[in-house]
Amino acid sequence: MAYLISDEAKDLLKDVHEFCEKEVKEPCKEYDRSGEWPKELYQKAVDMQLQTLEVPKEYGGPGLDRVSVAALIEEMAKADAGFATTISASGLGMKPVLIGGTEAQKKHVCKLVMDGGFGAFALTEPGAGSDAGAGKTTAVRDGDSYVLNGRKCFITNGGVASFYCITAMTDKSQGTRGMSMFYVEKGTPGLSTGHEEDKMGIRTSNTCDVVLENCRIPAANRIGEEGHGFKIAMMTLDQARTWMGCVATGIAQRCMEEAIAYGKQRCQFGKPILKNEVMKFKIADMAIGIETARQMVAHSLTLMDKGLPHVKESAIAKCYGSDVAMKAASEAVQMFGGYGYSREYPVEKLMRDAKIFQIFEGTNEIQRIVIAGNVIGKF
Repeated sequence: MAYLISDEAKDLLKDVHEFCEKEVKEPCKEYDRSGEWPKELYQKAVDMQLQTLEVPKEYGGPGLDRVSVAALIEEMAKADAGFATTISASGLGMKPVLIGGTEAQKKHVCKLVMDGGFGAFALTEPGAGSDAGAGKTTAVRDGDSYVLNGRKCFITNGGVASFYCITAMTDKSQGTRGMSMFYVEKGTPGLSTGHEEDKMGIRTSNTCDVVLENCRIPAANRIGEEGHGFKIAMMTLDQARTWMGCVATGIAQRCMEEAIAYGKQRCQFGKPILKNEVMKFKIADMAIGIETARQMVAHSLTLMDKGLPHVKESAIAKCYGSDVAMKAASEAVQMFGGYGYSREYPVEKLMRDAKIFQIFEGTNEIQRIVIAGNVIGKF
């Protein structure tokens, strides 16, 4: 592990490694087949307080710096990317409140997480993925309340969350400037979940529609001012993208480890295939990409901890990390040969898990637009 972390974090990393080896890696093979959300597994994670890693110390969290948390998240991702995604996405659900919420909102949401709850961030809608301004979910002010109507899709943790941070249009005529952000708690009348996705990968992560039908919430549940929802959402994603780069790096690391182990014992032409230089070069290229991705994640998170701008760096971490994961998975499958295409061996799952990281929380095409805009500037 190439992250520079404290002795306290190293002890916690050891515990997380042991937990993932005993409780996550093998059971998730079967959950991957069934598509079942492993409630008992996540309860064990809650018992270890893994869902609290991003809760600030002042609200009861462990008080770890972000790089230390990244070491833990990557370790989870090596065992199962869906598991790591669930834990990380819960932190994503908190971020809008921590960025733009009141002190009372922050305390309330963090307490829900500390008590074992999960969060969800609901921005994407049918027909409004990369183009968030095309969203049709509305929030109409009615006295001391807002009434929300609409449908969100592809919401990670949607079916298992204790609370949701949801974007809705308070003035559609203003485009993204008319978008606001709201906190909605599970069990609120008018809030329900719909279609659950039968996904190609990260199948231990729940993904479903979130439906709002005359969902009335207190006006006090608005996060920030009216019209600030898009800004808060983008600030949220500017942080969250680095974490997706972190999970992707964990997938890539697992790919390399599996490829090395297999390459040492698989013999062709009278010797292990890893004796062949072409195979060594594949491993070398994996290592180059993984270490570079990991350091980009660490750099972006260090900037966040210091309160410095990190938009470009977070986009790079997500874009590069996910590209590295997909390449490493493809090469691992290639090294396994025909066995790599079989579900009997682990690398086909890693390949399926890796793909989504080039898509969600802003496609890699969008990341390149963000990066280019930050590098080129206005002209």
